[in-house]
Amino acid sequence: MRIEVISEKQNPMLKRKEIQFRVDHAETGSTPPRLEIRRAVASALKADAETVFIRKFETKTGTSTAYGVANIYDSAEQAKSVEPEYIIKRNLPPAEKPKEETPKEEKPKTEVKG
Repeated sequence: MRIEVISEKQNPMLKRKEIQFRVDHAETGSTPPRLEIRRAVASALKADAETVFIRKFETKTGTSTAYGVANIYDSAEQAKSVEPEYIIKRNLPPAEKPKEETPKEEKPKTEVKG
């Protein structure tokens, strides 16, 4: 997997870098998971993975190239105060994701007479 930064913009007001990137994932065959991309972007830009948040990531149909947008903050606390909660949840490792409780509908019990 190879990451190429397309554009990098410093946003001093929000204390972050806004990155647009391209990922060539021909050797993996499928779109890599968001967590793997997050770590790869962090290592490519020499940042802490805790301060990198992948906002958008999608593979173009029929190719092995994906395009994405990421924000790299000065600190994890700054990220948590700026990023929406759903983006923070998307960037958590699977073990840390909170489980959402969905109410289960009870089906009426029917007796089968035979």
